[in-house]
Amino acid sequence: MMRTVVVGDPPAEIVAFLARRRALGQDHHDEVWEGDYHVVPAAHPWHGQVDAELAALLRPGAKAAGLFITTQFNLGTAEDYRVPDGGYHRASPSEVYVPTAAIVVEVVSPGDETWAKFDFYARHDVDEICIADPRRQEVHWFVLAGAGYDEAPASPLLGVVTAELAGGIDWPR
Repeated sequence: MMRTVVVGDPPAEIVAFLARRRALGQDHHDEVWEGDYHVVPAAHPWHGQVDAELAALLRPGAKAAGLFITTQFNLGTAEDYRVPDGGYHRASPSEVYVPTAAIVVEVVSPGDETWAKFDFYARHDVDEICIADPRRQEVHWFVLAGAGYDEAPASPLLGVVTAELAGGIDWPR
């Protein structure tokens, strides 16, 4: 993965580039990590397929637990946020930047930063993280334990077993 870092105020060309991305609606996946702007391309097509499969499988448990379901949303503040692929919330979010979530869902795409978001999610008191990897056809579930996460065989909030969840997904071939 190639990284480009601009130290200091961005030049006019970069400001114009980011403004054009916004105007064209190409910035929906972009994130700000502690003031650093991350330009994120649209995900691999498998991403959407697995995201939809996972959402359908998690919906009954989320409804039974009284959680509100969202697709992508901004978790954090305007100066420091991530955009998980899905969220499960204890109350219906009404802010543009949502301070926390009960569960976030991430679907891995080639070159993405899914696995680098754990510390951020812990700082924002996200109780559980679900990660689905289309290439490996795996689902991993993590539960907040102190300042970090432990991998778990099931979701305490939803009551879903990770192995059964992975077996219920019609994975891309």
